[in-house]
Amino acid sequence: MHDYIKERTVRIGQHIVETKKTVRTIAKEFGVSKSTVHKDLTERLPEINPELANQVKEVLEYHKSIRHLRGGEATRKKYKINTTNEESNEEPAKPVG
Repeated sequence: MHDYIKERTVRIGQHIVETKKTVRTIAKEFGVSKSTVHKDLTERLPEINPELANQVKEVLEYHKSIRHLRGGEATRKKYKINTTNEESNEEPAKPVG
């Protein structure tokens, strides 16, 4: 394994433990894919730093345990935004008569 990959893996591991951010957010911050972050954290990090890997695993398990809640919240926000936009684009009702 190349040194830059080891360094990135440890930096990502430390960052996720410190900030408790999601894999998706960290992938954006580090400029790599979600798959790369996940592979770094689950496959490479245990070989490099097992203690840090255990801390990361706890964070990942927490995110996994609440993902159904996050998904529901994202859907709720999506439809709330769409409903608000549709209502503001409608013309006011005309009086009958």
